[in-house]
Amino acid sequence: MDEGKVLAWTEAERLSVADLLEGLDEKDWTAATLCPKWTVHEMAAHLALSPRTGLKDTIIGAIKAKGDWDRMTADQAIGHATRFEPAELIAQIREDAGSDHRSPGAKPIDPLADVLIHGQDIARPLGLIRPMPEEQAIASLEHILASPFWGARKRCKGVKMIATDAGWTGGEGPDEVRGPLADLLMAATGRGTGLAALTGPGRTRIGAHCTPPVAV
Repeated sequence: MDEGKVLAWTEAERLSVADLLEGLDEKDWTAATLCPKWTVHEMAAHLALSPRTGLKDTIIGAIKAKGDWDRMTADQAIGHATRFEPAELIAQIREDAGSDHRSPGAKPIDPLADVLIHGQDIARPLGLIRPMPEEQAIASLEHILASPFWGARKRCKGVKMIATDAGWTGGEGPDEVRGPLADLLMAATGRGTGLAALTGPGRTRIGAHCTPPVAV
């Protein structure tokens, strides 16, 4: 896929998330997101920090977290959130929206998938509907299903995904799961909230590998 096109998508999505954050009330910034133990403020800090984290920062963070990538990411986001107010984080997201920087080993599409997912992580608990662009969602979902980084290989093993709002199918297996692209993407990345809009026996297989496991 053309890297310039992916970068343009990523920039547009980052700016859209900045608009979302700018429209929130003060109390919304302390609300929980779909990521366990992360507030909206901390999620915004993560999105602001991602294009600014260099190799040195990653190495130091990984050492402090004893190799636990999720812990490292959380620690960095929480630390960044303590240093910057909401308005400052929004400004940082806007400033770096067009950055092509990414984490070591990440593909060009990983930052796009990250911001698409985290936009939902913020919006859904607040009861906000955040449309997900179709072409970008498909590209991200296909990447996530194939990537070793996101955990979807195990989570979605044996499941064929079928979008009900687009002409797309992905994955292979005897168990089908059907639903909107955005919910398929959320489920593929372990968000149990995505399962509510899905149907088919594949829901149970995916739900068993969500965090925490979701019985469906």
